[in-house]
Parts: sequence; structure tokens; C-alpha cells
Amino acid sequence: MNPEYLIRTLIDEAFNKGDLSVLETIIHPEYRYWSPDSEMRGIGQLAEFIQTFRNAFPDLHIEIDEFFNSQDRSCTAVTLTGTHEQDFMGIPATRKSVDVKGMIISRFEDNKIIEEREILDNLTFFQQLGVVTELA
Repeated sequence: MNPEYLIRTLIDEAFNKGDLSVLETIIHPEYRYWSPDSEMRGIGQLAEFIQTFRNAFPDLHIEIDEFFNSQDRSCTAVTLTGTHEQDFMGIPATRKSVDVKGMIISRFEDNKIIEEREILDNLTFFQQLGVVTELA
């Protein structure tokens, strides 16, 4: 499958619409994910993460701002928006909206996504939730 199709399907179908059934067709069984504060392995942990995020932010929407692909890797710049309606990462619902930028580097194997490294602007994310004070 085309790398852009895989990334768009993951974002549009799984994250934005909550259709986790697509994961089996686009995610490699040996999938691994890293961010500065977490690590996941396998389709099951990814599905659980997406569901947890969508539960906390029911209007979650991830927009692809930019995408490029080179050989077996891609880089996707995104904007994540949503309203914090349920507990997330131990943070009680704030009912506040977030609008944060992030970047994901993905690697492909056997026409599926096998690895992803993500950096999300967590400072802005937590400031918008009111958990971290604004910096002067």
C-alpha cells in the first residue's frame, strides 16, 4: 500500500472516526511507537491508546498539515484539536479545547506501518488544559 494512504487511513479512519478495524490492514503486527514520554508495542496497545484518547476528547480531530515520503519512511506534520471531556492521563476533564502541533516519523515494512516516533507539543497541550501555567 502507498505510505500516504496508510498514514491518512490511520489518522482519518482510526483517530478521527474511531474505526479501529482498519488497524489490522495498515499496522504491522510488530508495530512499535515512541514519544518522549511513552512507548507502545503492537496493534492492541495502539488501539487502546486511540480509544483512550477518543474517550477523553470525543471531538478529536487530527489534520495533516504536511506529508512527505522517502523510501521506507515518511514524516507527517499534524494539528490536533479537541475538547477534554473525560479523564486523560490522570487529568480530570477540564472541558477545555486544545489546538496543538506535532510531528510523526513513520517507517513501513510489508506495506504496513511498523514504527512511529512522535513529538507532540506537550507544553502547549498541558497549558491549554490549564495543568501547566503559561510561561512569561
